[in-house]
Amino acid sequence: MTRIFLALLFSTLAASAQAFCGFYVAKADGSLFNESSKVVFVRDGDRSVITMSSDYRGEPKDFALIVPTPRVLLRDQIRTVEAETVKHLDDYTAPRLVEYHDRDPCAPVPLPMIAMTAVVNEAAPPLAVRARALGVTIEAEYAVGTYDILILGAEQSDGLVTFLTGEGYNMPEGGEATLQQYIDGGMKFFVAGVNLERHEAADTKELPPLQIEFTSKDFMLPIQLGKLNADGPQDALFFMLSRTGRVVPTNYVPVQLPSNMDVPLFVEDEFGDFYRALFAQAAPDEGGIVVEYAWDMAWCDPCAADPLTNAQLAELGVDWLPEETGTGPLSGQNVYVTRLHARYEGDQMAEDVFFRATEDRQNFQGRYVMNHPYTGETTCEAGKDYVLRTRARVLDEARALARLTGWDEAELLEKARMSVSEEFR
Repeated sequence: MTRIFLALLFSTLAASAQAFCGFYVAKADGSLFNESSKVVFVRDGDRSVITMSSDYRGEPKDFALIVPTPRVLLRDQIRTVEAETVKHLDDYTAPRLVEYHDRDPCAPVPLPMIAMTAVVNEAAPPLAVRARALGVTIEAEYAVGTYDILILGAEQSDGLVTFLTGEGYNMPEGGEATLQQYIDGGMKFFVAGVNLERHEAADTKELPPLQIEFTSKDFMLPIQLGKLNADGPQDALFFMLSRTGRVVPTNYVPVQLPSNMDVPLFVEDEFGDFYRALFAQAAPDEGGIVVEYAWDMAWCDPCAADPLTNAQLAELGVDWLPEETGTGPLSGQNVYVTRLHARYEGDQMAEDVFFRATEDRQNFQGRYVMNHPYTGETTCEAGKDYVLRTRARVLDEARALARLTGWDEAELLEKARMSVSEEFR
């Protein structure tokens, strides 16, 4: 039996005047990035609830997840979560493309409006005996959904590596030294593999996200084990939920994503390529963390998806909200979500990520705006000025797009000229 050692992370014009109201067009969700994983982290006081999801696509028998934890976890501290709940949170917080339509320049100017939307080998010795002989203690064993869970303690990393290798785990290069760092820090190890019999009997063949809960004074994510699988850059999305405000890393300086930019209309057809290029330009060359979203859960404007319900937030570990009755306050009030996007290679971000929750509830989202020109007949003098201003605006959008993405400016300008010629034929 060969198992892959995953170690999830542990192993312009009218638009500006209209504020945030607009029509949502597309979103740049986590599926745009390969070699990515997602972690939802609920933090309240010393209580941590961490939900882990990856883009693993191999055979279930080859799946393994190893996560350092501060203590031995009890059975009721380990759960599975609906994959759709994590996807909903990803969709809700994703950078988004919105569109506005210029009004008739000859029409009376309307009053401003701001829209807000609420919303196993039988002949081998017993497992515990094999472990003890190598200085490894099996602190607990659990069956959780389709997963078999071990909680391990170890004296030395070489014994732990020998034990895991003997159990069929394919240890990546550098694993022993990284494991020793966590052993020296007094950490235990949460190990999850797929029980093939229960998996075959399950209604779905997808591997659901795993969730663990514990109390600890340290508010951190151990990412070093996950880096061992790096074959080029890795992307990690951290969805941080708190009741106070924005969550920030304390030992890395986050970069805020360029936002509220006007972009040419043709970006709609290539939004995925646009966002990957934009993120590559924004992310630190030495590896680091980019802020993609920070907002109260109870509302959004514009929305890339509906806000999560109180029941979904409870599934992710939020325990301070009332049950929904249909007549009470908006879903998700007093839950603030921060979406952080980390990118790094194996030799980057040498420290695990430590966080703190702040009282900063200022809103931020990655938002990119397409402005559709008015193409109806214009008979007033203002209409002539509008056409000239719009031609200049479209070229400015192309230049801004080149700065945002690193794409060739001359090609973008030619593409913009062609598009505006079609609009004002």
